[in-house]
Amino acid sequence: MKKNMSIKQLIATFDKYEDEYIQFENIVNKRSRRPDMHAFIVLDELLPGDGKGDLISAAEHDQFFLDIEPEALARVATEEIILDLIRCGVSFDEENESLFLFT
Repeated sequence: MKKNMSIKQLIATFDKYEDEYIQFENIVNKRSRRPDMHAFIVLDELLPGDGKGDLISAAEHDQFFLDIEPEALARVATEEIILDLIRCGVSFDEENESLFLFT
């Protein structure tokens, strides 16, 4: 899938690859030996932020919500990037419209 996907396409991509969830060993070019660090590096390179806040925006029970706007991610991500994020354990919460990781 090319860049500039819609939010619907972003959600569909997360759904499409749910069987790859936490399959970190399937990532070819790892940026870290740790799945969460790999995801953070990829997200920071795609959407670097303003340097004033953390990538983790909130935590609830066993979830860490990420300070990444889904619309912004959809504009710059490819299907392959989303697949690697899924392999790192990143999920999309449709109710809160945000990305998160389980601890």
